[in-house]
Amino acid sequence: MEIIWTIIIGAIVGLVAKFIMPGKDPGGFIITPLIGIGGAIVAKYLGQAVGIYDPGQPAGFIGSVIGAIIILVIYRVIRQKSAPSA
Repeated sequence: MEIIWTIIIGAIVGLVAKFIMPGKDPGGFIITPLIGIGGAIVAKYLGQAVGIYDPGQPAGFIGSVIGAIIILVIYRVIRQKSAPSA
């Protein structure tokens, strides 16, 4: 049951991150939850590195959204560098 909740919360976090940072990003019902879940992972480890979260403590909702936004920014930077210049 924990996996299902993770996917649901990941989808919500991914949607919120895409709403805050609109643009041409990968989407769909599979990629959006993965962005949200990835955001939670990024937030957890960055939060532990700077002392916000204790080891083993999961990231909160806002931290997960910030992590998802970081993933979207990195995606856009990589996509922009790989796109041919016109």
